[in-house]
Amino acid sequence: MTAYIIRRLLLLPLILLGVTFIVFSMIQSLGPDKLLAAYVNPNMLDKLTPEQMDALKEKYGLNDFFVVRYVKWLANTLRGDLGWSLVGKEPVKDALLRRLPYTVELALYAIFPVVFVGIWLGVKAAVHRGKFLDHFIRIFAVVGWSFPDFVFGLLVLMIFYSILNWLPPGNLSMWAEEVIKSPEFHRYTKLITIDALLNGRLDIFWDGLKHLIGPIITLSWLWWAYLLRITRPSMLEVLNKEYVRTARAKGLPEDVVINKHARRNALIPVTTVAGGMVIGLFSGTVIVETVFNRTGVGSFTAQAALQLDYASVMASALFFSTILVVGNLIIDILYALIDPRIRLG
Repeated sequence: MTAYIIRRLLLLPLILLGVTFIVFSMIQSLGPDKLLAAYVNPNMLDKLTPEQMDALKEKYGLNDFFVVRYVKWLANTLRGDLGWSLVGKEPVKDALLRRLPYTVELALYAIFPVVFVGIWLGVKAAVHRGKFLDHFIRIFAVVGWSFPDFVFGLLVLMIFYSILNWLPPGNLSMWAEEVIKSPEFHRYTKLITIDALLNGRLDIFWDGLKHLIGPIITLSWLWWAYLLRITRPSMLEVLNKEYVRTARAKGLPEDVVINKHARRNALIPVTTVAGGMVIGLFSGTVIVETVFNRTGVGSFTAQAALQLDYASVMASALFFSTILVVGNLIIDILYALIDPRIRLG
């Protein structure tokens, strides 16, 4: 097992280096003057002298050969110099860090209903195959899968906000925004609900939670059907295995047969799918954040793409790619823990 993990860890720097090269290559067809706008506040460009502009081009290697430009860009990136964000009107690093907590908070709250409830539904549907519960779960999930993300999100907004006035969009209500910006409110983690609890403000906690429920409902119902399509047939296959029939023949309780003998083996093919969903949550769900007006990394990336904010798009692509690579490494390790045969691969 240790050797398996070491091999994966040794590959990680090489993969990340390849990712940075691909991301860098995305906009290198642009000329030096256009590329300079990705690194410097555009409002300052008109005020720069030709000598200052040449100095900046030299700093970022915009007049150099491709490989030299890449090395300089990589060095600047490692120092945290990702350029200037047109969308955030601030350095890209600050713009990303300002929005990252909103994406992380949504992901943390969405993991349980999206992944664990989805797997639970798939197991229940398989155990009650052909019965009313099986048909109900499958129809319920497939109806959700049939909706595009933005359509279902708009329906959730229409019902729970426009009609019932229960689940508002955004990150917080205006009064709560004023509270968390005040000097008396300490931002320990930058996550609204956790900081609210640490500050003893249950009203802020509940307000932040209300703004999370709508996106979580949308993500959950949309992804349950996909997870159900993987979990249910995998569970059905395991339930027909010889060792499961043997366990039942020995008179073991059905919950022991399901939970101890069947479910763990059924989760082997589900792990990759569920892990990919978690990676997607932490990478930023672009459509859901945009529909619900959450100022997370996903909506930031969408705005950057619309405004041709090259520096922000490159930084977001690098962020998403890094999350994907590291997340897949974690999935590989979990896969090996669940299935001992993988350790020899």
